Parts: sequence; C-alpha cells; structure tokens
Amino acid sequence: MGTGIPKTRWAKTIDGACIAYQDFGQGPLTLVVVHGWVSHLEIYWEQPRYVRFMRRLSRNLRVLVFDKRGTGMSDRFTQPPTLETRMEDLRAVMDTAGVERAAIFAWGTGAPPLGVLFAATYPDRTLAVVVDGEVRLRSSPDYPCGFTEDELDESIAALTSTWGDEDGALEFVRRGYGDRPEDAPIGDEAFLRWNARLARFSATPTSYEAFERMLFETDVTDVLPAVRVPSAVLYKTNDTAWSKPGAEYTSQRLSGCRLLAVPGEYQASVWWLDEPEACVSAIEGFLSSVRREEAELERVLATVVFTDIVGSTEKAAHLGDHEWKDLLDRHHAAIRGLLARYRGVEVKTTGDGFLATFDGPARGVRCAQGICEAVQGMGIEVRAGVHTGEIEMMGDDVGGLAVHIGARIAALARPSEVLVSSTVKDLVAGCSLTFHNRGSHALKGVPGTWRLYAAT
Repeated sequence: MGTGIPKTRWAKTIDGACIAYQDFGQGPLTLVVVHGWVSHLEIYWEQPRYVRFMRRLSRNLRVLVFDKRGTGMSDRFTQPPTLETRMEDLRAVMDTAGVERAAIFAWGTGAPPLGVLFAATYPDRTLAVVVDGEVRLRSSPDYPCGFTEDELDESIAALTSTWGDEDGALEFVRRGYGDRPEDAPIGDEAFLRWNARLARFSATPTSYEAFERMLFETDVTDVLPAVRVPSAVLYKTNDTAWSKPGAEYTSQRLSGCRLLAVPGEYQASVWWLDEPEACVSAIEGFLSSVRREEAELERVLATVVFTDIVGSTEKAAHLGDHEWKDLLDRHHAAIRGLLARYRGVEVKTTGDGFLATFDGPARGVRCAQGICEAVQGMGIEVRAGVHTGEIEMMGDDVGGLAVHIGARIAALARPSEVLVSSTVKDLVAGCSLTFHNRGSHALKGVPGTWRLYAAT
C-alpha cells in the first residue's frame, strides 16, 4: 500500500451514480468496511488514529472502503437514498473491484443495517458479516440504546448548528462521540479541528439531517433472523451502558452469532479511536475460524483418477506438431466419452493427461480400464492411478492430500496399467474387479508406505 493515501476510484452503479472507493492491502480474503455516519475517504487519511487502524487492518486482509452515496467523494443526493439503494452501491463497489465474495465489517450509525441487509440478500457474495450493536437508531423498550424523537431532534439541532465550525468543534465532538474524556480524546485540539474539517468535506448540514432522519425510520430487526452467513457482533468491554446492550440485542437475533468483546481506552464505538490490535485481532480470529469451517465443509469423499500418455514427449517428436495435435484431440474425445459413460467429472487436463473425480471407486477403476483399452488403437498407451479419499473443492479445481496420493500412484503405474491404492481395493470388495498385489511403496511427499494393486 505504500506510505501515501490509497488511490480513490469510482464504481458506477446501475442507476448511473458514482461511488468513491479505495482498495488496498493484501490477504487471503477481502474485507469491505462500511463506515457509520458520514465519511470522506481522503480526509480520513489525515487522521493518524484512522491511518493506524486501517494499516493494521490491511496487513493480512485486502480492504475495500467506500463513501456511501450522499457523503464524501460519492455522488450527492436531492433525496436521501434508501437502504436498498446503498446496498446496491456496495455491490457495485465489489463488482468494479473484481471481488466475487467478501466479508463485511459494518460499524457505527447506519452501517450495521446496511451490512445486515447485504448479507441477507446476497449470501452467495458474503463470506461473513461483522457489526457492532448500532443496528438501529430509534430506541424502544427492548432496545434502549437509540434515540427518542425528541432526543434525535435535539442532537440534529446541536450538530447542524456547529457543523464544520472549528470554533464549535468541542460541542460537535461531544455530540458525536460523547462528552466525557473517556468517550473520545476531547482534549486533543488537532483531533477537534480534524473533525470540523471532516464534517465540511463529508456532507452539508442539510444532507446530514436528511440522512439521520431516514436512518431513524429504518429498522432491520426483522431481517436479522434471515442472515444465514456466519456473523459476529463487536462490543467494547468498558461500555456497559450502550455498546454491550446493543451488541446483545443484535446477537440474540442473528442465528449462531458470536459476541466479540474488545477492550479499549475510549467508550465511543468508533473503532479506529483506540489502539487497533484488540479490535483487528478479534475480526481476524473470527474470519480465520470461518475460513477453517468453510474448508471443512468443502471437503467431500471422492475417487480421483489420473491418466497420462506413456512416452508422450518421444511420441510428439516422432509425429510432429500437426499429427500430435490430431492424436491428442482423438485421445481427449475418447476419454471424455468414457467419463460421461461412468459419471466421472473432468477436473482438468494436464497436457497429455486427465484428472477426473468419481462418486464411486468402482466406476473410477472401470473408467480407467476403459481408457487404457480405448487408446491402444491409436498407437499409444496410457497409465492410470486411482485413489479414494477426502478432497477439497476449490472452485472448478480440487485439492488435498487425496489428490496428491492419486498423482503419485499414477506416476508408478506401468504402461496400460491401472494402479490403485489399498483404500480403493477394500472399498470395491464384492464386485467383479480383481487386483494383483504390486507391493508397498513410498509416495513422494506423502507420509508412510502405501500398498498398491494393479486392476486386472
């Protein structure tokens, strides 16, 4: 990412609006950060506390962050956009950045409802969702963390009267973060001035008020049970009046949700105010557990079959490029026909060979035998290796130890021979297949010794 501000880009939405976003960091998964309240992508990077937090967050993750429609560098509005519109804006950012699936981290006023709605609407594009307890703005008997209408009117009047005014920055920060030293660094003059600048660049007082009143009427409580992706709710351990009750309210309505307690110096639920390690580690730990669980769920029992042409290099040199290509085309067509007959799934070709999976070991062995017989009329011989074990589904590819074992067995097979593991032999006991013992072998990179058998 370097030492400067990440490059700001724009995503074009379905209705033609431009949404400003930044894309930085590297890691095995993408985290889309949804800021609460108002924001300005580039003014945020003038705040050292924010910079420290985002650099730590992007150390092990690819991060997408954007200005919601109506704020910062994104298109402004004449009428406040609905939650559904902003959800589609989030999707447009992911599409433009080439991200098919991501985790969502949504915090602060207005962000958790957006993250929740996106996760419930697009579960196929959401790995997991992490929010804090600010899932709604309006208070109720079962949710005391929000505002009454009178409290909202008072807060809006106080904030809009000091909006962007450095002379009124202390009152502005007290209203936005809390009026006690433990809520925010209210004694930091640079912090106060920066908040005034952020307000000026993020939104007008009028658009801020429209935004707040729209959020006050928004309630996604009924949507929470519809979220089917892994979820977690953050709360600050030193804030038992607001952060924890809101987190408990939200987590109780999200199926299988995890509560993540995060210590911090300040009580305000602005997650970049504190040292970032506790919060980011909690998010990383949760996402790591989700990835491990997904990997386990993507493991299936399957029979893998590897084939390759014996002496292919010499044969290609003898025939020449044109005739060799014609031979490979006929070889591929014959194998694909047999895969269809025995209900095999072609995973990939390896030049002169195939990797395929089967849902039964007997079909895998029969298919491999058929391949060996079918290509002999073409003047070539094929060797094949067959093994049954747990494989990992990796999109259109497969992986795992079982795949490595299958490849190693194939490499030991003789011309026109189908070599199988003892696992395969034991699983097909009782069918008409017979095997010849080929002894114990060490397979490169695979623990232990393996007894192999030739199908006859």
